[in-house]
Amino acid sequence: MFYSIIILGDIMNIYIEYAIIALVLVIISLIIMKLKKKDFSTEANKLIGYLGGKDNIINAECNMSRFKVILKDITKVDKESIQKLGAKGIVEIDNQLKIIFGKDARILKKYIDDII
Repeated sequence: MFYSIIILGDIMNIYIEYAIIALVLVIISLIIMKLKKKDFSTEANKLIGYLGGKDNIINAECNMSRFKVILKDITKVDKESIQKLGAKGIVEIDNQLKIIFGKDARILKKYIDDII
């Protein structure tokens, strides 16, 4: 009987150790996810600046991975900075830009709508 209590205690200690290890791994993974998460509010502010400011934006739409924006003055746009921000491509048609941002396009659109 005493021997089985010792074995049961050892098994409980092993489970406690596993639980602590699992908890540490979860905390580490949450920290890594937090560090990799983009700050879309900052990126949206930068994008508005690169588009010539919020007064230059007439309309903004999002279609899948593309962010479409109609501008008053297309010459105020800083395309190089937009690409450094993460755009995979930019198409200019008259006074409108179609910017390919991938999966981040909808999130950026939401933040830009809040700012404008």
